[in-house]
Amino acid sequence: MTATRTPSEPGTRRVVRRPGDRVFAGSAKGAGILILVILAGVAAFLVAEAVPALTAPADEVPGGEGLLGYVAPLVFGTLLAATIALVVATPLAVAIALYITHYAPRRLSQGLGYVVDLLAAIPSIVYGFWGITWLAPKLVPFYVWLEENLGFIPLFAGPTSATGRTMLTAGLVLAIMILPIISAISREVFLQVPSLHKEAALALGATRWEMIKMAVIPYGKSGVIGGSMLGLGRALGETLAVTLVLSASGGITFNLISSANPATIAANIALQFPEATGIDVNTLIASGLVLFVITLLVNMLARWVVSRRADFSGAN
Repeated sequence: MTATRTPSEPGTRRVVRRPGDRVFAGSAKGAGILILVILAGVAAFLVAEAVPALTAPADEVPGGEGLLGYVAPLVFGTLLAATIALVVATPLAVAIALYITHYAPRRLSQGLGYVVDLLAAIPSIVYGFWGITWLAPKLVPFYVWLEENLGFIPLFAGPTSATGRTMLTAGLVLAIMILPIISAISREVFLQVPSLHKEAALALGATRWEMIKMAVIPYGKSGVIGGSMLGLGRALGETLAVTLVLSASGGITFNLISSANPATIAANIALQFPEATGIDVNTLIASGLVLFVITLLVNMLARWVVSRRADFSGAN
């Protein structure tokens, strides 16, 4: 005969939630709902203000080629600059994270971690001034060398910009700006690698690099990808640094070292909005809507990649 559990037994006791728990849960839920409401409000505002530009005749839109002809070079420039930044920053950030977590002495690793994280606290306008006054002139001889030796590649066809304010310079500045984001996330992911994985690799005779290659990098791959996507989202929306560094002339070109460079959406809005009126304002807001959608898609992709490893543990 099976014994029945009485209401007084521990298994049937109701969990009593304290007032503080209920307040915290309600506050967290309200904050989440508020974020969604604000996001929806921003999207509604952009759509409402962009409608006149979407429905306007092509000859009334700046450039006279319609909204698509106006936005396409800006989207190209935005994606090109962000891609350069991502390609340069990701390997460097991963290497820094691996050195801090697995090679550097403990005291040195803590100091290096703080220094890298402090890069994120520097205002973007400071990066812009540094890029235009120091980095761009220093890169001109390198660009001349690229044109002379690799000019057969469309990326370095030239003619070389005399000021160094090129798409490649803007991409390098953006790479330094997103470096701390990717490095910090990669560092935290590498620190969460189960010790059993690393010890097992070392016990089988693997060197430190082989252990990193077999145990650390595969475990943190999704975290690195997610951090890279978050850094890409930052690069897509950067305004002041790109506005100062990039000498934009419009058009679509893959030449990275010439003075003819496509503008980015954010930089174009910053330059054109103060003097814009009428349909010009709506056109700029429409381009901002395109940037909003691109950034949202990038961050959703990063969230999806990170969530794929949410249930991974060292035991499975």
